[in-house]
Formats: sequence, structure tokens, C-alpha cells
Amino acid sequence: MTQIDEISRRLFNKPLAALGAVERRVLSNAHLKQTVSEDTNATFVATQGFGDRLADQIARVGGSWSFILSFLAFLVVWAVLNTLMLGREAFDPYPFIFLNLVLSMIAAIQAPIIMMSQNRQAEKDRLDAAKDYEVNLKSEVELISLHHKIDTVLLREIASLQEEIARLHSRLDAAEARRD
Repeated sequence: MTQIDEISRRLFNKPLAALGAVERRVLSNAHLKQTVSEDTNATFVATQGFGDRLADQIARVGGSWSFILSFLAFLVVWAVLNTLMLGREAFDPYPFIFLNLVLSMIAAIQAPIIMMSQNRQAEKDRLDAAKDYEVNLKSEVELISLHHKIDTVLLREIASLQEEIARLHSRLDAAEARRD
């Protein structure tokens, strides 16, 4: 039985082969005294392609107050321009059919892009949760290991103290026997 298998049995009450991949990796990292934490943001950004970054940027802009207010200003300008200023020469007279078409096309394009960005954010959240689990598991393993070490030291000290007490008892008994 290997040392890491013994540790697995002691910490998880399972043989190493019965552990999942994450648990084996964490146990191995703990045994080798390596860290498991990492910057998941940097890892996630490094795997993103151009389209992913573009979708995230569009979602970031499309979900901002500056976009909402500027788009509201655009709609007001469109309505004022096509009703009051241009009058009979308006290129999109009331009820603004062309504006409705443009808004529908923007919504048809923007909605899936925002959904792609949300899916990526959910994937990033799952990655964060998995990393948090690994770090928490390693912390637990290290704490259990420290408890075992402390228990071993305390048991050794208790045994040593018991031996010392027994030796003092025998010396005391011998001293009393000489006195009598």
C-alpha cells in the first residue's frame, strides 16, 4: 500500500482508487504540498475567442444605463424628426413602421448574443465553484492532517508524562520504603 493510499484511507475512509478525480488531484497536491488555488478569471479569459469577447462586450454595453439612455434619446429624436420637423417629407411617418423593423432586427440579434454571454458567465461560475470545491477540500485535508499530527504529538507527550509519573511513583515508593 502506498503512502498516499494510506492517507486516502485515513482522511476519506476510502482507498485511493475509490476517490473521484478531483479528490485524487487534491490529495496528491496536498501530499506534494502544492497549491490548488488559481485565478479562474485569467484561466477563463485565456480560453475565450474573439467572438466570445465580442459577445461579452455587446452584452456589457447593451445592459448598461448609458446604452438605455442613449437609445431612449435616439428614439425621441427619431419620433420628433419624423413627426414635427419633417412633416409630410418624413422618411418614417407615424406609426414608425421602419423604426419597428429596425428595433425588431436589433432585438433579434442582441437577444442571442446576450444569451451567449450569459451561458459563458454560467460556465465561468461553474468553473469558480469547482475551484472553490477543490480549495475547500484541500483545506479540509490539511486541517485533518494537522489534527492527526497534533493528536500524535499529544499522545506522545501523554505517554511520556505517564512514564515520568510512573518513574516518580517508583522513586517515591523507594524513598518511602527507605524511610520506614
